[in-house]
Amino acid sequence: MWHHSPAHLLGESGAYMVTAGTYRKQPIFGSEKRRDLVQSKLFEWADQLGWELQAWAVMPNHYHFIAVPRQRPNSLIALIRNLHAQTALAVNQMDRTSRRKVWFQYWDTHLSFQTSYFARLNYVHNNPVHHGLVKTASAYPWCSARWFEENARPSFCRMIASFGHDRISVPDDF
Repeated sequence: MWHHSPAHLLGESGAYMVTAGTYRKQPIFGSEKRRDLVQSKLFEWADQLGWELQAWAVMPNHYHFIAVPRQRPNSLIALIRNLHAQTALAVNQMDRTSRRKVWFQYWDTHLSFQTSYFARLNYVHNNPVHHGLVKTASAYPWCSARWFEENARPSFCRMIASFGHDRISVPDDF
């Protein structure tokens, strides 16, 4: 394994958080159409490989998601490979470029503590606000904040919002 590559140790059940960034932090997914592409492919591959999305945020140059496997945690690698391959191919076709490197790396974290899971849910829901794209996360169409507010109990939403995410370690210098 390359010394700078993150380890992907999958095998335990439970929630996983994934973060991926574009090569050289380029805003390759800056248009609505391109963020729609990433979000729809994320939904498609998560469903096809048996992952239940808990939270997601797709930005112009990175994404985060939290998901729980219905069966095999090791299928996360296939989910990410397919997501990256299909979205890279599509944007390279749109830009009439071939073999351009689109995605750089991804990081996955097994969330083994409930408080860590709750803090990261809050973090992912609010990532568009963190990056200054919107003032209210639920106004950003490529994130789960609105879905969460509409589908979770209000008391649960308030509880998740109370979890600070300023001390969690997430690769997010995009």
